[in-house]
Amino acid sequence: MPFLEWLGELRDTGTLRADLLAGITVALVLVPQSMAYAQLAGLPPYVGLYASLIPVIIASFLGSSRQLATGPVAVVSLMTAAALQPIASANPEGYLVYAALLAIMVGGFQLMLGLFRLGVLVDFLSHPVVVGFTNGAAIIIATSQLSKIFGVSAERSEHHYETVWRVLVEASQNTHLLTLIMGIVALAIMILLKKYAPKVPGVLTAVVVTTLASWLLGFQAAGGAVVGVVPSGLPGLSIPEFNWTVTGQLLASAVTIALIGFMEAIAIAKAMAGQTRQRLDTNQELVGQGMANITAGLFQAYPVSGSFSRSAVNFSAGARTGFAAVVTGAVVAITLLFLTPLLYHLPQATLAAVIMMAVVNLVKIAPIRHAMKIQPHDGWVAIITFVLTLVVAPHLDQAIIVGVLLSLGLYLYRTMRPRFVELSLHEDGTLRAASLYNLPTDEVMSIMRFDGSLYFANSGYFETRILSHVAGKERLKYLIIDCEGINEIDASGMEMIEGLTHRLDTGGVTLMFARAKKQVLDIFRESGFMEHLGMDYFFRTRTEAINAVRRLLGDELPADSPLRARFSDPNEAATKALTAAARAAAEEEEKVEEEPGDDAPAKA
Repeated sequence: MPFLEWLGELRDTGTLRADLLAGITVALVLVPQSMAYAQLAGLPPYVGLYASLIPVIIASFLGSSRQLATGPVAVVSLMTAAALQPIASANPEGYLVYAALLAIMVGGFQLMLGLFRLGVLVDFLSHPVVVGFTNGAAIIIATSQLSKIFGVSAERSEHHYETVWRVLVEASQNTHLLTLIMGIVALAIMILLKKYAPKVPGVLTAVVVTTLASWLLGFQAAGGAVVGVVPSGLPGLSIPEFNWTVTGQLLASAVTIALIGFMEAIAIAKAMAGQTRQRLDTNQELVGQGMANITAGLFQAYPVSGSFSRSAVNFSAGARTGFAAVVTGAVVAITLLFLTPLLYHLPQATLAAVIMMAVVNLVKIAPIRHAMKIQPHDGWVAIITFVLTLVVAPHLDQAIIVGVLLSLGLYLYRTMRPRFVELSLHEDGTLRAASLYNLPTDEVMSIMRFDGSLYFANSGYFETRILSHVAGKERLKYLIIDCEGINEIDASGMEMIEGLTHRLDTGGVTLMFARAKKQVLDIFRESGFMEHLGMDYFFRTRTEAINAVRRLLGDELPADSPLRARFSDPNEAATKALTAAARAAAEEEEKVEEEPGDDAPAKA
């Protein structure tokens, strides 16, 4: 129960005041934003307020991050709409029920991951996939609001880009001018305040100004779309009916929303924890987000997640504990109980402008360029995921699945052919890749370095390269494998090494191993391979392995071996040192004898 850690801190008046101020500040952004996001999800605006009440408080009590602001977010709202629209077309009356059911499924999956400490599964969503998807989703979210900005309606198509085209065609002929003006005014207010008066809540100001203008100008009577009646009162506890057919249809979407939503939440939480130096537990955060979503489903809402924009507001407003979120929930409750009549004349165009303004920051090209520079494969994964997101929308889960499979496939491809080079002595005294530095190699002994874990996908490559290398050196007798780059060996890799050792031994080539890490040596030992081959064939350093080969070769060692300078026989080194010392002493004695007699004792 993470809230037990910060509950006592509220006795400090400064902490309590800071949390009160931060909670109210976030609520001023959350109330209009949550209504807009609910609209994006295809739900009535008041459902967004339901999602901003109890789930926000539960997440703050059970999550490990003190400043993370949970509630409706743009990407999750879009994915909710994409998941529900195919089902709701057959049963529009069940849309609200399906949304609540989806929230419970999302929360259940997140809770399971957290309780079983499986947060690492989130890592399967690689950064390039998330970047590509987020960019595509941001464009989809923004363009999905065009019909409300222009005040037109168009028939929904199978693909989002077709729907957008129909909206643009309709807008070119039947734009509702007053609606367009409302949208532009709302956007202008938010943009100008963000630039010139960032401390003023731009979203709330835009909502107040356009709502007053709508009421004074008779916007609804002139054909403008408004929010209309918002039911007053708090949401009641309601367990949605579990239709197993619908549950099966929503399963893939629930898993995708759970992972994407949590990825967004944990990324924000990590960024803030890095500045506050507070402890962040990924699995505990999964529990908090999971329970928040389950609560959202039980109280007639839809899936929620951590919000980047509201978390930033919460953090900058000075929130110190999760109590700030409790204050935010209380303000939402007051809105639902007493202030809903004031929202009647709020233009739908304003909510659309709020959504468009919120997703502008989600479009980021720089991370894709950065990924392309670091690893072109990752850059292409991001680009493909981005394009697929735009093309297959509203079936967003398909783009993510393809992106994940591409990431895993390309990683597997890279690890199937890791760097495998022969080493030789460089002029600076180190062992380096012979092919890269054009270094001569020894024909009797050889050192090979494998830079990657040895597992089922590359064990055949390892064996083929070794056999090809041996075939090209007819005089080769000893082959040393530099194991420093090998972090792991699986059963397939171990079986290949055992078979390869036997094949090479039959052909007169002895296999040796140097610089193996503890986990690799443990595998050699536990498999019985070390005992079978003998301890004399395993070395801590490459120099030790080379010296052992030298002793075994004796007179057979080529005089022109490029590795000769690497040898360091201790007995030979000691003899050379003694000889050098004796020679130096004799030379000094000769100098003394040549000096004048008076100085001889002093010289000596």
